[in-house]
Amino acid sequence: MSKGITRRRWSEWVQQTVFVGPGLIAFILIVLLPFVMGFYYMFTEWDGINIGDAKWTGMRNLTKIFTDDERFWDAFLFTVKFTLAGVLITNLTAFLLALMLSRNLKSRNVLRTIFFLPNVIGGLLLGYIWYFIFVRGFAAIGEATGIGFFNLQWLGTPNTAFWGIVIVFVWQTAGYMMIIYIAAMIGVPKDLIEAAKIDGAGMLQMLRSVTIPLIMPAITICLFLTTSNAFKMFDLNLSLTSGGPGNATESIALNIYREALGYSRYGLGTAKAMIFFLGVAIITVTQVWITKKQEVEA
Repeated sequence: MSKGITRRRWSEWVQQTVFVGPGLIAFILIVLLPFVMGFYYMFTEWDGINIGDAKWTGMRNLTKIFTDDERFWDAFLFTVKFTLAGVLITNLTAFLLALMLSRNLKSRNVLRTIFFLPNVIGGLLLGYIWYFIFVRGFAAIGEATGIGFFNLQWLGTPNTAFWGIVIVFVWQTAGYMMIIYIAAMIGVPKDLIEAAKIDGAGMLQMLRSVTIPLIMPAITICLFLTTSNAFKMFDLNLSLTSGGPGNATESIALNIYREALGYSRYGLGTAKAMIFFLGVAIITVTQVWITKKQEVEA
């Protein structure tokens, strides 16, 4: 009996090792090990070429960041503003699209596909496409129609460049969030909706008292995804404005990239990355904790 149990456990262990082992090894080598090494290199001066040249400097990198790196904090402020605008507009747009496309429309499947497609296009490619639209397409429309909106220097001033990046981010992300919201809305029990209608609830009352409380898990997920994606935004920033004009639209991710790869200051870049990681972790965990408290069960 004990031999049979031992063989079964051995067989299960072998199966788990075969199926989980390669993925676990890849995770350790590609994600966990570099992350742990980052905590060491943030206290060093290193050019990123020869590991043996890393020189221990203690708290110098952190001191420089907090006392003498105004550009990093400008990038941080820009990223926070971009995240607030991007998360709010993306989720509002996705929710309204989901509300419309969860109804019995003949073209709803086609429209869902159309709105989701931008999410399939890579960020850099999408950025260059929209760069052409902002610079050439809008200019041509503005000349033909005389509408001032299209004649704006969309990527030429700090204010318009900020909203240009927000527009592209929303256009790329809203379709994916829409799918999550649609799946949640479809799962709302029909009997609750019918009961609310019988009680005389209007559309806004049903949204506030029935739909939104029951889809809070989806709202939690969408807020988490859009918040983390907005904070980590890099490819759109690089391809649309490259941080310009000047450094007015430089995100934290682009600032870290330039610090490490552009100026070969990997120690300082790693220190910035670790501060960035801790900041994003605190914000996203707080957001999930707050929205989780609002969730209810049907």
